[in-house]
Amino acid sequence: MTDRPTRSMDPILSNSGRRLLDRRRFLTHSADGLAGIALASLMASQGLLAAETSPLRPAIRPEQPLGARLPHFAPKAKRVLMIFCSGACSHVDTWDYKPELIKRHNTPMPGSDELVTFQGKSGNLIKSPWKFKPRGQSGKYISDLLPKLAALADEMCFIHSMTSKTNTHGPGENHMSTGFTVDGYPSAGAWISYALGSECNNLPAFVAIPDPRGVPQAGPNNWSSGFLPAVFQGTAFNADTPIAHLQTPDRFVAADERASRDFLKLLNEKHLERNPQDSELAARIASYELAARLQLSAPEVSDLARESATTHAEYGTDDPNKLKAGFARNCLLARRLLERGVRFVQLFNGAYAMGEGVGNWDGHKTLKSQYEVHAPILDQPAAALLKDLKQRGMLEDTLVVWTTEFGRMPTFQAGANGRDHNPKGFTVWLAGAGVKRATSYGQTDEFGYQAVENESSVYELHATILHLLGLDHHRLSYFYNGTEQRLTFVHGRVIEDVLA
Repeated sequence: MTDRPTRSMDPILSNSGRRLLDRRRFLTHSADGLAGIALASLMASQGLLAAETSPLRPAIRPEQPLGARLPHFAPKAKRVLMIFCSGACSHVDTWDYKPELIKRHNTPMPGSDELVTFQGKSGNLIKSPWKFKPRGQSGKYISDLLPKLAALADEMCFIHSMTSKTNTHGPGENHMSTGFTVDGYPSAGAWISYALGSECNNLPAFVAIPDPRGVPQAGPNNWSSGFLPAVFQGTAFNADTPIAHLQTPDRFVAADERASRDFLKLLNEKHLERNPQDSELAARIASYELAARLQLSAPEVSDLARESATTHAEYGTDDPNKLKAGFARNCLLARRLLERGVRFVQLFNGAYAMGEGVGNWDGHKTLKSQYEVHAPILDQPAAALLKDLKQRGMLEDTLVVWTTEFGRMPTFQAGANGRDHNPKGFTVWLAGAGVKRATSYGQTDEFGYQAVENESSVYELHATILHLLGLDHHRLSYFYNGTEQRLTFVHGRVIEDVLA
Protein backbone atom coordinates (compact mmCIF):
# COMPACT_ATOMS: atom_id res chain seq x y z
CA MET A 1 0.00 0.00 0.00
CA THR A 2 1.29 3.48 -0.87
CA ASP A 3 0.84 6.80 0.99
CA ARG A 4 -0.91 8.33 -2.03
CA PRO A 5 -4.75 8.15 -2.00
CA THR A 6 -6.19 5.61 -4.39
CA ARG A 7 -8.22 6.66 -7.44
CA SER A 8 -11.43 5.42 -5.76
CA MET A 9 -10.84 7.89 -2.89
CA ASP A 10 -10.27 10.94 -5.12
CA PRO A 11 -13.95 12.00 -5.50
CA ILE A 12 -14.30 12.24 -1.72
CA LEU A 13 -11.98 15.28 -1.48
CA SER A 14 -12.43 18.59 -3.28
CA ASN A 15 -9.52 20.42 -4.84
CA SER A 16 -9.42 22.72 -1.81
CA GLY A 17 -9.38 19.71 0.47
CA ARG A 18 -6.44 18.17 -1.38
CA ARG A 19 -4.49 21.43 -1.03
CA LEU A 20 -5.01 21.35 2.73
CA LEU A 21 -3.23 17.97 2.81
CA ASP A 22 -0.14 19.83 1.62
CA ARG A 23 1.58 20.91 4.84
CA ARG A 24 3.39 23.88 3.30
CA ARG A 25 0.20 25.31 1.74
CA PHE A 26 -1.72 24.81 5.01
CA LEU A 27 0.88 26.78 6.98
CA THR A 28 0.98 29.51 4.32
CA HIS A 29 -2.83 29.96 4.43
CA SER A 30 -2.75 30.01 8.24
CA ALA A 31 -0.13 32.78 8.18
CA ASP A 32 -2.22 34.75 5.67
CA GLY A 33 -5.24 34.43 7.94
CA LEU A 34 -3.35 35.65 11.02
CA ALA A 35 -1.95 38.57 9.01
CA GLY A 36 -5.49 39.49 7.92
CA ILE A 37 -6.68 39.47 11.53
CA ALA A 38 -3.77 41.69 12.56
CA LEU A 39 -4.44 44.10 9.68
CA ALA A 40 -8.14 44.34 10.52
CA SER A 41 -7.29 45.07 14.15
CA LEU A 42 -4.80 47.77 13.15
CA MET A 43 -7.26 49.42 10.74
CA ALA A 44 -10.02 49.36 13.33
CA SER A 45 -7.78 51.03 15.91
CA GLN A 46 -7.10 53.84 13.41
CA GLY A 47 -10.76 54.24 12.38
CA LEU A 48 -10.14 53.04 8.83
CA LEU A 49 -12.83 50.36 8.77
CA ALA A 50 -16.41 51.07 7.73
CA ALA A 51 -18.75 51.74 10.63
CA GLU A 52 -21.13 49.09 11.87
CA THR A 53 -24.38 49.44 9.93
CA SER A 54 -26.55 46.70 11.41
CA PRO A 55 -29.90 48.07 12.68
CA LEU A 56 -30.20 49.29 16.26
CA ARG A 57 -33.90 49.27 17.00
CA PRO A 58 -35.17 50.78 20.24
CA ALA A 59 -36.60 48.44 22.86
CA ILE A 60 -40.17 49.73 23.00
CA ARG A 61 -42.45 48.53 25.79
CA PRO A 62 -45.97 48.14 24.35
CA GLU A 63 -47.57 49.32 27.58
CA GLN A 64 -45.35 52.45 27.60
CA PRO A 65 -44.37 53.21 23.98
CA LEU A 66 -43.27 56.74 24.82
CA GLY A 67 -41.14 55.77 27.80
CA ALA A 68 -37.63 57.25 27.83
CA ARG A 69 -35.02 55.13 26.03
CA LEU A 70 -31.23 55.21 25.92
CA PRO A 71 -29.48 56.66 22.84
CA HIS A 72 -26.80 54.77 20.92
CA PHE A 73 -24.01 56.82 22.52
CA ALA A 74 -23.61 59.76 24.88
CA PRO A 75 -25.67 62.68 23.50
CA LYS A 76 -24.93 66.39 23.54
CA ALA A 77 -28.63 67.31 23.25
CA LYS A 78 -31.71 65.94 24.99
CA ARG A 79 -34.35 67.74 22.97
CA VAL A 80 -34.84 69.68 19.73
CA LEU A 81 -36.61 72.90 18.82
CA MET A 82 -37.09 73.32 15.06
CA ILE A 83 -38.24 76.75 13.87
CA PHE A 84 -39.58 76.24 10.34
CA CYS A 85 -40.25 79.31 8.18
CA SER A 86 -42.74 78.12 5.57
CA GLY A 87 -42.60 79.62 2.09
CA ALA A 88 -38.83 79.56 1.50
CA CYS A 89 -37.34 82.51 3.37
CA SER A 90 -34.72 84.29 1.25
CA HIS A 91 -31.16 83.68 2.45
CA VAL A 92 -29.75 86.62 0.45
CA ASP A 93 -32.06 89.00 2.34
CA THR A 94 -31.34 87.60 5.81
CA TRP A 95 -28.23 85.55 6.64
CA ASP A 96 -26.05 85.29 3.50
CA TYR A 97 -24.13 88.52 2.84
CA LYS A 98 -23.00 88.96 -0.78
CA PRO A 99 -21.03 92.15 -1.53
CA GLU A 100 -20.84 91.20 -5.22
CA LEU A 101 -24.63 91.15 -5.39
CA ILE A 102 -24.60 94.75 -4.15
CA LYS A 103 -21.85 95.69 -6.60
CA ARG A 104 -23.65 94.19 -9.61
CA HIS A 105 -27.13 95.36 -8.64
CA ASN A 106 -29.58 95.51 -11.54
CA THR A 107 -27.24 93.80 -14.02
CA PRO A 108 -27.71 90.38 -15.65
CA MET A 109 -26.36 87.40 -13.74
CA PRO A 110 -23.66 85.71 -15.86
CA GLY A 111 -25.16 82.72 -17.67
CA SER A 112 -28.74 83.62 -16.75
CA ASP A 113 -29.90 84.54 -20.26
CA GLU A 114 -31.34 81.05 -20.73
CA LEU A 115 -32.08 80.35 -17.05
CA VAL A 116 -35.71 79.41 -16.37
CA THR A 117 -36.63 78.91 -12.71
CA PHE A 118 -39.84 77.78 -11.02
CA GLN A 119 -42.15 80.53 -12.27
CA GLY A 120 -40.29 81.54 -15.41
CA LYS A 121 -37.41 83.58 -16.77
CA SER A 122 -35.09 85.47 -14.44
CA GLY A 123 -34.50 89.19 -14.53
CA ASN A 124 -31.44 91.06 -13.27
CA LEU A 125 -29.45 90.59 -10.09
CA ILE A 126 -31.06 92.61 -7.31
CA LYS A 127 -29.36 93.52 -4.03
CA SER A 128 -31.26 93.08 -0.80
CA PRO A 129 -33.52 96.00 0.14
CA TRP A 130 -32.07 95.69 3.67
CA LYS A 131 -28.56 96.65 4.70
CA PHE A 132 -26.19 94.07 6.16
CA LYS A 133 -24.15 94.95 9.26
CA PRO A 134 -21.58 93.13 11.41
CA ARG A 135 -23.15 91.60 14.52
CA GLY A 136 -21.82 90.59 17.92
CA GLN A 137 -18.19 89.87 18.72
CA SER A 138 -17.95 87.60 15.70
CA GLY A 139 -18.77 90.44 13.30
CA LYS A 140 -21.07 88.20 11.29
CA TYR A 141 -22.87 90.24 8.61
CA ILE A 142 -26.67 89.85 8.89
CA SER A 143 -29.35 92.08 7.39
CA ASP A 144 -31.52 94.62 9.17
CA LEU A 145 -34.61 92.60 8.25
CA LEU A 146 -34.31 90.56 11.48
CA PRO A 147 -32.40 92.81 13.90
CA LYS A 148 -33.25 91.02 17.16
CA LEU A 149 -32.25 87.61 15.83
CA ALA A 150 -29.19 89.21 14.22
CA ALA A 151 -28.10 90.41 17.66
CA LEU A 152 -27.80 86.75 18.68
CA ALA A 153 -25.38 85.88 15.86
CA ASP A 154 -22.72 84.74 18.33
CA GLU A 155 -25.02 81.92 19.45
CA MET A 156 -25.56 80.63 15.92
CA CYS A 157 -23.80 78.17 13.64
CA PHE A 158 -24.70 78.98 10.02
CA ILE A 159 -24.74 76.37 7.27
CA HIS A 160 -24.65 78.49 4.10
CA SER A 161 -24.37 75.59 1.66
CA MET A 162 -27.66 73.76 2.21
CA THR A 163 -29.40 72.32 -0.88
CA SER A 164 -32.75 70.69 -1.56
CA LYS A 165 -33.91 68.08 -4.07
CA THR A 166 -36.95 70.09 -5.16
CA ASN A 167 -38.05 73.65 -5.94
CA THR A 168 -41.73 73.10 -5.04
CA HIS A 169 -43.12 74.06 -1.63
CA GLY A 170 -45.07 70.95 -0.64
CA PRO A 171 -42.34 68.48 -1.64
CA GLY A 172 -39.75 70.89 -0.21
CA GLU A 173 -41.46 70.88 3.19
CA ASN A 174 -41.74 67.11 3.01
CA HIS A 175 -38.04 66.84 2.20
CA MET A 176 -36.96 69.08 5.06
CA SER A 177 -39.29 67.44 7.58
CA THR A 178 -39.08 63.80 6.50
CA GLY A 179 -36.08 63.42 4.18
CA PHE A 180 -38.33 62.51 1.22
CA THR A 181 -40.14 64.72 -1.27
CA VAL A 182 -43.20 62.45 -1.46
CA ASP A 183 -45.88 61.82 1.16
CA GLY A 184 -45.99 58.85 3.49
CA TYR A 185 -42.65 59.03 5.30
CA PRO A 186 -42.05 59.68 9.01
CA SER A 187 -40.97 63.14 10.07
CA ALA A 188 -37.72 63.76 11.91
CA GLY A 189 -39.69 64.35 15.11
CA ALA A 190 -41.42 60.98 14.75
CA TRP A 191 -38.08 59.21 14.20
CA ILE A 192 -36.66 60.85 17.31
CA SER A 193 -39.74 59.95 19.37
CA TYR A 194 -39.44 56.37 18.10
CA ALA A 195 -35.76 56.24 19.06
CA LEU A 196 -35.78 58.04 22.40
CA GLY A 197 -39.33 58.26 23.70
CA SER A 198 -40.10 61.07 26.11
CA GLU A 199 -38.80 62.33 29.43
CA CYS A 200 -42.30 63.21 30.60
CA ASN A 201 -45.25 60.85 30.89
CA ASN A 202 -48.08 63.37 30.75
CA LEU A 203 -47.31 65.19 27.48
CA PRO A 204 -46.64 63.99 23.94
CA ALA A 205 -43.04 63.28 22.97
CA PHE A 206 -43.45 65.34 19.78
CA VAL A 207 -45.50 68.52 19.45
CA ALA A 208 -46.06 70.53 16.26
CA ILE A 209 -47.11 74.17 16.71
CA PRO A 210 -48.70 75.55 13.53
CA ASP A 211 -48.58 79.30 12.86
CA PRO A 212 -51.58 81.35 14.08
CA ARG A 213 -52.40 81.93 10.39
CA GLY A 214 -52.81 78.21 9.67
CA VAL A 215 -50.80 75.16 8.65
CA PRO A 216 -47.89 74.93 6.18
CA GLN A 217 -48.53 73.77 2.63
CA ALA A 218 -47.71 70.09 3.26
CA GLY A 219 -49.81 70.24 6.43
CA PRO A 220 -49.69 67.21 8.73
CA ASN A 221 -47.06 65.54 6.53
CA ASN A 222 -44.58 67.73 8.41
CA TRP A 223 -45.33 65.95 11.68
CA SER A 224 -46.57 62.59 10.36
CA SER A 225 -45.46 59.22 11.75
CA GLY A 226 -45.58 57.75 8.22
CA PHE A 227 -45.06 53.99 8.44
CA LEU A 228 -43.86 54.18 12.05
CA PRO A 229 -46.47 53.30 14.71
CA ALA A 230 -49.02 56.11 15.00
CA VAL A 231 -48.09 56.78 18.62
CA PHE A 232 -44.95 58.57 17.38
CA GLN A 233 -46.71 61.18 15.24
CA GLY A 234 -46.65 64.80 16.33
CA THR A 235 -49.54 66.25 18.31
CA ALA A 236 -50.54 69.53 16.71
CA PHE A 237 -51.81 72.46 18.75
CA ASN A 238 -50.87 76.06 19.43
CA ALA A 239 -51.37 78.65 22.14
CA ASP A 240 -54.66 79.88 20.70
CA THR A 241 -56.01 76.49 19.59
CA PRO A 242 -55.59 73.96 22.40
CA ILE A 243 -55.76 70.20 21.95
CA ALA A 244 -59.30 69.32 20.92
CA HIS A 245 -61.75 67.31 23.02
CA LEU A 246 -59.86 67.49 26.32
CA GLN A 247 -62.59 69.19 28.29
CA THR A 248 -65.17 67.01 29.98
CA PRO A 249 -68.72 67.88 28.86
CA ASP A 250 -70.74 69.70 31.52
CA ARG A 251 -73.29 66.90 31.71
CA PHE A 252 -70.71 64.55 33.28
CA VAL A 253 -70.27 64.48 37.07
CA ALA A 254 -66.60 64.40 38.10
CA ALA A 255 -67.03 61.49 40.50
CA ASP A 256 -68.91 59.43 37.91
CA GLU A 257 -66.21 60.14 35.32
CA ARG A 258 -63.46 58.98 37.70
CA ALA A 259 -65.42 55.81 38.49
CA SER A 260 -65.90 55.11 34.78
CA ARG A 261 -62.18 55.55 34.11
CA ASP A 262 -61.24 53.26 36.98
CA PHE A 263 -63.67 50.60 35.74
CA LEU A 264 -62.37 50.89 32.17
CA LYS A 265 -58.80 50.60 33.48
CA LEU A 266 -59.74 47.42 35.34
CA LEU A 267 -61.34 45.90 32.24
CA ASN A 268 -58.28 46.77 30.13
CA GLU A 269 -55.89 45.25 32.65
CA LYS A 270 -57.93 42.03 32.88
CA HIS A 271 -58.11 41.76 29.09
CA LEU A 272 -54.37 42.37 28.81
CA GLU A 273 -53.70 39.64 31.37
CA ARG A 274 -55.60 37.20 29.17
CA ASN A 275 -53.82 38.44 26.03
CA PRO A 276 -50.27 39.34 27.15
CA GLN A 277 -48.87 39.25 23.60
CA ASP A 278 -51.38 41.71 22.16
CA SER A 279 -49.06 44.69 21.64
CA GLU A 280 -51.69 46.68 19.73
CA LEU A 281 -54.02 46.46 22.71
CA ALA A 282 -51.24 47.57 25.05
CA ALA A 283 -50.40 50.51 22.78
CA ARG A 284 -54.07 51.49 22.56
CA ILE A 285 -54.39 51.42 26.35
CA ALA A 286 -51.23 53.53 26.66
CA SER A 287 -52.67 56.02 24.16
CA TYR A 288 -55.91 56.41 26.11
CA GLU A 289 -54.02 56.74 29.39
CA LEU A 290 -51.86 59.50 27.89
CA ALA A 291 -55.04 61.23 26.69
CA ALA A 292 -56.39 61.08 30.23
CA ARG A 293 -53.21 62.58 31.65
CA LEU A 294 -53.30 65.26 28.96
CA GLN A 295 -56.61 66.46 30.35
CA LEU A 296 -54.69 67.58 33.39
CA SER A 297 -51.28 68.51 31.94
CA ALA A 298 -52.21 70.24 28.66
CA PRO A 299 -54.28 73.02 30.26
CA GLU A 300 -51.42 73.68 32.69
CA VAL A 301 -48.70 73.87 30.03
CA SER A 302 -50.93 76.07 27.85
CA ASP A 303 -51.72 78.47 30.70
CA LEU A 304 -49.43 81.33 29.74
CA ALA A 305 -50.90 83.50 32.49
CA ARG A 306 -48.50 81.71 34.85
CA GLU A 307 -45.61 83.59 33.19
CA SER A 308 -44.40 86.95 34.49
CA ALA A 309 -45.30 90.27 32.92
CA THR A 310 -41.61 90.73 32.07
CA THR A 311 -41.58 87.45 30.15
CA HIS A 312 -44.70 88.40 28.21
CA ALA A 313 -43.15 91.75 27.32
CA GLU A 314 -39.93 90.07 26.14
CA TYR A 315 -41.83 87.77 23.80
CA GLY A 316 -44.39 90.38 22.68
CA THR A 317 -47.48 88.34 23.54
CA ASP A 318 -49.61 91.48 23.93
CA ASP A 319 -48.28 93.27 20.85
CA PRO A 320 -50.88 95.34 18.92
CA ASN A 321 -49.95 93.25 15.87
CA LYS A 322 -52.28 90.32 16.51
CA LEU A 323 -50.32 87.95 14.27
CA LYS A 324 -47.08 88.81 16.03
CA ALA A 325 -48.73 88.40 19.44
CA GLY A 326 -50.12 85.01 18.38
CA PHE A 327 -46.72 83.78 17.20
CA ALA A 328 -45.16 85.13 20.41
CA ARG A 329 -47.58 83.04 22.46
CA ASN A 330 -46.61 80.02 20.36
CA CYS A 331 -42.93 80.68 21.12
CA LEU A 332 -43.67 80.90 24.83
CA LEU A 333 -45.67 77.68 24.62
CA ALA A 334 -42.69 76.02 22.90
CA ARG A 335 -40.42 76.92 25.79
CA ARG A 336 -42.92 75.59 28.34
CA LEU A 337 -43.20 72.31 26.43
CA LEU A 338 -39.43 71.91 26.18
CA GLU A 339 -38.81 72.56 29.85
CA ARG A 340 -41.40 69.92 30.75
CA GLY A 341 -39.53 67.25 28.79
CA VAL A 342 -41.17 67.22 25.35
CA ARG A 343 -38.52 65.70 23.11
CA PHE A 344 -39.17 67.50 19.80
CA VAL A 345 -41.04 70.76 19.21
CA GLN A 346 -41.62 71.90 15.62
CA LEU A 347 -42.59 75.58 15.60
CA PHE A 348 -43.97 76.94 12.31
CA ASN A 349 -43.79 80.53 11.13
CA GLY A 350 -45.96 81.10 8.06
CA ALA A 351 -48.98 79.34 6.58
CA TYR A 352 -50.59 78.80 3.17
CA ALA A 353 -54.29 79.35 3.76
CA MET A 354 -53.90 83.05 2.96
CA GLY A 355 -52.31 82.60 -0.48
CA GLU A 356 -48.88 83.01 -2.08
CA GLY A 357 -46.67 85.29 -0.02
CA VAL A 358 -49.57 86.75 1.97
CA GLY A 359 -49.14 84.67 5.11
CA ASN A 360 -45.76 83.08 4.37
CA TRP A 361 -42.24 83.80 3.05
CA ASP A 362 -43.04 83.03 -0.61
CA GLY A 363 -41.97 86.44 -1.95
CA HIS A 364 -42.45 86.15 -5.72
CA LYS A 365 -44.11 89.41 -6.68
CA THR A 366 -43.52 92.08 -4.01
CA LEU A 367 -40.81 90.75 -1.73
CA LYS A 368 -40.03 93.97 0.14
CA SER A 369 -43.58 94.82 1.17
CA GLN A 370 -44.40 91.21 2.06
CA TYR A 371 -41.22 90.58 4.07
CA GLU A 372 -41.79 93.81 6.00
CA VAL A 373 -45.02 92.15 7.21
CA HIS A 374 -43.52 88.75 8.01
CA ALA A 375 -40.22 89.76 9.60
CA PRO A 376 -41.61 91.49 12.72
CA ILE A 377 -43.88 88.50 13.38
CA LEU A 378 -40.83 86.20 13.51
CA ASP A 379 -38.06 88.42 14.86
CA GLN A 380 -38.85 89.49 18.42
CA PRO A 381 -40.67 86.31 19.55
CA ALA A 382 -38.07 83.91 18.12
CA ALA A 383 -35.20 85.97 19.53
CA ALA A 384 -36.90 86.07 22.94
CA LEU A 385 -37.31 82.29 22.84
CA LEU A 386 -33.61 81.75 22.11
CA LYS A 387 -32.58 84.19 24.86
CA ASP A 388 -35.03 82.61 27.30
CA LEU A 389 -33.62 79.14 26.67
CA LYS A 390 -30.11 80.46 27.28
CA GLN A 391 -31.03 82.34 30.47
CA ARG A 392 -32.63 79.20 31.90
CA GLY A 393 -29.60 77.08 31.05
CA MET A 394 -31.63 75.04 28.58
CA LEU A 395 -29.40 75.75 25.58
CA GLU A 396 -26.85 73.45 27.21
CA ASP A 397 -28.96 70.43 26.30
CA THR A 398 -31.43 71.80 23.73
CA LEU A 399 -30.61 71.89 20.01
CA VAL A 400 -32.27 74.75 18.12
CA VAL A 401 -32.63 74.44 14.34
CA TRP A 402 -33.83 77.32 12.14
CA THR A 403 -34.79 76.23 8.65
CA THR A 404 -36.97 76.75 5.60
CA GLU A 405 -37.74 74.48 2.64
CA PHE A 406 -35.28 76.08 0.18
CA GLY A 407 -33.83 79.48 -0.71
CA ARG A 408 -34.58 82.16 -3.25
CA MET A 409 -32.84 83.52 -6.36
CA PRO A 410 -30.40 86.48 -6.22
CA THR A 411 -32.28 87.79 -9.27
CA PHE A 412 -35.77 89.20 -9.37
CA GLN A 413 -38.26 87.43 -11.60
CA ALA A 414 -38.73 88.98 -15.01
CA GLY A 415 -41.53 91.54 -14.77
CA ALA A 416 -41.83 91.25 -10.95
CA ASN A 417 -40.34 92.63 -7.73
CA GLY A 418 -39.67 89.35 -5.99
CA ARG A 419 -37.40 86.32 -6.05
CA ASP A 420 -38.16 82.87 -7.45
CA HIS A 421 -37.50 79.50 -5.79
CA ASN A 422 -33.89 78.33 -5.44
CA PRO A 423 -32.99 74.85 -4.10
CA LYS A 424 -29.33 75.07 -5.18
CA GLY A 425 -28.06 76.96 -2.15
CA PHE A 426 -29.59 78.43 1.01
CA THR A 427 -28.97 78.87 4.72
CA VAL A 428 -30.04 77.07 7.87
CA TRP A 429 -28.62 77.71 11.32
CA LEU A 430 -28.15 75.72 14.50
CA ALA A 431 -27.69 76.84 18.10
CA GLY A 432 -27.35 75.26 21.49
CA ALA A 433 -26.22 71.84 22.62
CA GLY A 434 -23.13 70.44 20.94
CA VAL A 435 -22.90 73.14 18.25
CA LYS A 436 -20.03 75.55 17.59
CA ARG A 437 -21.04 79.13 18.38
CA ALA A 438 -20.37 82.04 16.02
CA THR A 439 -19.45 79.73 13.16
CA SER A 440 -20.17 79.67 9.42
CA TYR A 441 -19.87 76.49 7.39
CA GLY A 442 -19.93 76.27 3.59
CA GLN A 443 -20.81 79.04 1.20
CA THR A 444 -22.73 79.87 -1.93
CA ASP A 445 -21.19 81.59 -4.96
CA GLU A 446 -20.58 85.34 -5.16
CA PHE A 447 -24.28 86.01 -5.79
CA GLY A 448 -25.84 83.43 -3.45
CA TYR A 449 -27.14 81.30 -6.33
CA GLN A 450 -25.65 77.89 -5.63
CA ALA A 451 -23.50 76.11 -3.04
CA VAL A 452 -19.83 76.06 -4.06
CA GLU A 453 -18.04 75.13 -0.84
CA ASN A 454 -18.90 72.19 1.46
CA GLU A 455 -22.19 71.56 -0.31
CA SER A 456 -24.65 70.10 2.20
CA SER A 457 -27.92 68.24 1.93
CA VAL A 458 -31.01 67.73 4.05
CA TYR A 459 -29.74 64.19 4.68
CA GLU A 460 -26.61 65.62 6.29
CA LEU A 461 -28.62 68.06 8.37
CA HIS A 462 -30.76 65.18 9.66
CA ALA A 463 -27.70 62.99 10.29
CA THR A 464 -26.16 65.81 12.34
CA ILE A 465 -29.33 66.36 14.38
CA LEU A 466 -29.52 62.64 15.17
CA HIS A 467 -25.83 62.55 16.07
CA LEU A 468 -26.24 65.37 18.58
CA LEU A 469 -29.03 63.34 20.19
CA GLY A 470 -26.71 60.35 20.48
CA LEU A 471 -28.17 58.46 17.51
CA ASP A 472 -26.32 56.84 14.62
CA HIS A 473 -28.31 57.69 11.49
CA HIS A 474 -26.92 54.60 9.72
CA ARG A 475 -28.31 52.26 12.36
CA LEU A 476 -31.59 53.89 13.41
CA SER A 477 -34.01 52.04 11.13
CA TYR A 478 -37.43 50.47 10.84
CA PHE A 479 -38.23 47.43 8.73
CA TYR A 480 -41.05 48.34 6.36
CA ASN A 481 -42.15 47.17 2.93
CA GLY A 482 -39.38 44.59 2.75
CA THR A 483 -36.46 46.88 3.50
CA GLU A 484 -34.73 48.77 6.29
CA GLN A 485 -35.97 52.37 6.21
CA ARG A 486 -34.00 55.33 7.58
CA LEU A 487 -34.58 59.04 8.03
CA THR A 488 -31.52 59.62 5.84
CA PHE A 489 -32.45 56.86 3.33
CA VAL A 490 -29.09 55.59 1.98
CA HIS A 491 -27.37 58.99 2.16
CA GLY A 492 -25.97 61.42 4.64
CA ARG A 493 -23.01 62.12 6.84
CA VAL A 494 -22.59 64.02 10.07
CA ILE A 495 -21.29 67.55 9.45
CA GLU A 496 -18.40 67.26 11.88
CA ASP A 497 -17.20 70.85 11.33
CA VAL A 498 -20.27 72.31 13.05
CA LEU A 499 -19.87 70.22 16.20
CA ALA A 500 -18.38 71.77 19.33
